[in-house]
Amino acid sequence: MKQKKQAPQLEVITTHMNADFDSLASMLAAKKLYPEAIMVFPGAQEQNLRNFFLHTSSYLFDLKRIKDVDLNEVKRLILVDTRQKKRIGKFKKLLDKNALEIHIYDHHPPSDDDIKGDFELIQELGAGTSILTKIIREKGIKITPDEATLMSLGIYEDTGSFTYASTKAEDHDAAAWLLEQGASLNTISDMLTRELTAEQVWLLNDLMASATKNNINGVEVVIAKARSDRYIGDFAVLVQKFMEMENLNVIFGLAQMENRVYLVARSRIPEINVAEIAFEFGGGGHPQAASATIIDKTLIQTEEELNTILLSKINFERLAKDMMTSPAIYISPEATIREASDVLTGYTINVLMVIDENRTLKGYISRQMVDRATFLGLEMRPVKEYMNVEFFHVGPDATLNEIQDLIINNKVRILPVLKDSQLLGVITRTDLLTILIERSSTPEFLYDSEDVPRFVRKKNIGNLLKERLPVKIIKILKDLGEIADNLDFNAYLVGGLVRDVILKKKNLDVDIVIEGEGIQFAKTFADHFGAKVRSYPKFGTAVVVMPDGFKIDVATARIEHYESPAALPEVKLSSLKRDLFRRDFTINTLAVHLNKGHYGTLIDHFGATRDIKERTLRVLHNLSFVEDPTRILRAIRFEQRFGFKIGKLTESLIQNAVNIHCFENLSGKRLFIELKLILKEEDPIGIIERMDGYDLLKFISPDLRLTEELRDVLTTIKGILVWFNLLYLSVTYKPWKVYFLGLTSSLSDTALNNLAERMQVQDKEILSMISARQEVRQALKELSRLSDKKNYSLYRILSPFPPEILLYGMAKTRSEKIKRSISTFFTKLRETEVFLKGKDLINMGYKPGPFFKEIFDSILEAKMEGDVSTKEDEVEFVKDRFGSLLNQVKS
Repeated sequence: MKQKKQAPQLEVITTHMNADFDSLASMLAAKKLYPEAIMVFPGAQEQNLRNFFLHTSSYLFDLKRIKDVDLNEVKRLILVDTRQKKRIGKFKKLLDKNALEIHIYDHHPPSDDDIKGDFELIQELGAGTSILTKIIREKGIKITPDEATLMSLGIYEDTGSFTYASTKAEDHDAAAWLLEQGASLNTISDMLTRELTAEQVWLLNDLMASATKNNINGVEVVIAKARSDRYIGDFAVLVQKFMEMENLNVIFGLAQMENRVYLVARSRIPEINVAEIAFEFGGGGHPQAASATIIDKTLIQTEEELNTILLSKINFERLAKDMMTSPAIYISPEATIREASDVLTGYTINVLMVIDENRTLKGYISRQMVDRATFLGLEMRPVKEYMNVEFFHVGPDATLNEIQDLIINNKVRILPVLKDSQLLGVITRTDLLTILIERSSTPEFLYDSEDVPRFVRKKNIGNLLKERLPVKIIKILKDLGEIADNLDFNAYLVGGLVRDVILKKKNLDVDIVIEGEGIQFAKTFADHFGAKVRSYPKFGTAVVVMPDGFKIDVATARIEHYESPAALPEVKLSSLKRDLFRRDFTINTLAVHLNKGHYGTLIDHFGATRDIKERTLRVLHNLSFVEDPTRILRAIRFEQRFGFKIGKLTESLIQNAVNIHCFENLSGKRLFIELKLILKEEDPIGIIERMDGYDLLKFISPDLRLTEELRDVLTTIKGILVWFNLLYLSVTYKPWKVYFLGLTSSLSDTALNNLAERMQVQDKEILSMISARQEVRQALKELSRLSDKKNYSLYRILSPFPPEILLYGMAKTRSEKIKRSISTFFTKLRETEVFLKGKDLINMGYKPGPFFKEIFDSILEAKMEGDVSTKEDEVEFVKDRFGSLLNQVKS
């Protein structure tokens, strides 16, 4: 009799290929519900899961290899964390068996590839483990602390430690219950929080370097690629990290490792369901996070296919004409600031468009600018002088992505919508904010309120500081941060040093801003390191002088309030951001956090790094030059020093400030300080030429003009100073004084004295050179009549003058003979010294007296004319020339 075949008896728990911690945890949880079932992976696991098996005791798991399972013996297939046919490997073959019973526990959204189960429990939670944990809890099934830890690990991983948008309240409830069952948070942290390996850092760097932004039907998608000859684990972690670092809405990461391409996708917006896209590659996941492994395609092929799929899947378009506010409120360029204020108040708006008689948009003016101008007494000035003339605009068919890029990346307050130069409407930051809120994608930097944190570009430049600054300075910076921590203050390195570190320029001027009490900080620091302090309570500033003389400028974070144009500012306490806002140009608003926990963090509130990259100088507000006209001179100085260009709006504001004679109320002393800084630049000629272009030289002296003759004098001075510096003489001089004499060389003595009086010049050397200017003219005339062989006469004529006067005279004269004479004086005569001293003459028998000078002058003359050279020669010369004096002394 033929034996009847036994029915299949095997129960199998499985999950998706490339299993992760949620897959394993779900299998373990299912095992508690189906104790007779065996656990089998359908294929490979993710690298972090493989590492887990290598370093963890395996007593929790009774895992079987799929090759050891007779598929014909399977009567029940229990699927966890998936229900897609493409993702269960060889188990797909079982689906055609009539007698197969299928149970499904899954938290993913539905797809066209879904398997139909005899029993299904589908809940779109953050983790599949959460579904099974709830059942275990309701059934009162006991679990061990180790099992609770692993199940928690699955929930923490798939919810991004409860930060992913897919996380639900049920995930929190499940994790809380598992914690009560003894789950170890330390173990979870150790497994999920690991430092990147060197290989992972390189892979992340490749992703960032290759990333491209693609505008697909109005939605910005980032695609980043990387390659590696060998498998590098945690690729999903790297893609997630990249997304967080760059604050991206949508990213697709592709990595070709060994013979496979791995796709990891993340989305923060409802327009893109990355699970649908991953499904096209045989993968799956959630709308916000998905992945796939592609075996039979190259990286290039995968990218091309991805772009094709994205074009077909993304169908979202919103245009400027759908978003704009219309009609826009506007005013004429000729209208006054007072009229603009009335319109702004009447319509309760913050920005006003400026349109001329031809309805052409000329710019815009903000309420803030109108208020500041009114406060400074400029309410009757025309709007056109202070309106913003640099503005971006779009056409009516501009996409949301284009609009978002302009408003966010360029900090645009208002975006006009134009058609054939006619204003159709405007899009404000508030309009964009409303739209992005609807899309669940609201960058923090869109908020316009001062009470809401705005976007701050941050990156850590600690290593850059270490590379560019001396060890001594780095130690001081870290010490400053430590003292700030002790006082519970925030300390920041600010100003030119930060700027010049980025520009690779030498600068060792340490300026510190303290959020707290700057003077208290300075005194505490000085006490700790044996330094001295000079404090200025009115301004909340101090100077710390270290034992070796090195100086550190310390300031309390403050805002400056100008009572009138060109006045000195009133000072009040403030935050770092407000402190930086008072500065002259965006490139000078960078700050570096020095406190230990944030050391090296670069803070950029006002787009300084962008302006440095674009090599452009911009002011922070439109009344900047009215409040402090010296900023005009600094703008020109920085432009020439760094090879930057002055922005269009900033240039217009300079011209407006000059037109209203803003320098008239500026103290001469402050003007002279800025003039000195200009003349101390390596090449001040370009600055002087730009000042002439802006008609600024008249503020130095009404009689000053940049004529061709004056330009020739300045150019000659430049060449002479180069020559003089190359001589490497031990002559101390100040080049800026030579340029000062050159710049003022065309002025009469009366005009020059008026200039010195107007600028309150207190530099004694400058005053003496001004008085010596007439004397040097006479000296040059004497040189023209002097024989070339009369060295001592040459010395006698030139030695009374400081080197600056002589270098100026050398540049001013057209006589080659005079130039040669001054050159001879510097190179051969000026340092000539007599060997004999007074005590030598006394030892020779001479009695001290006024005639000693006559003797030394005679020796010097003989030496310069070549009659003596050694000390012995000098002794013989004295005996021959002045022997009779010696006989007189003896008698």
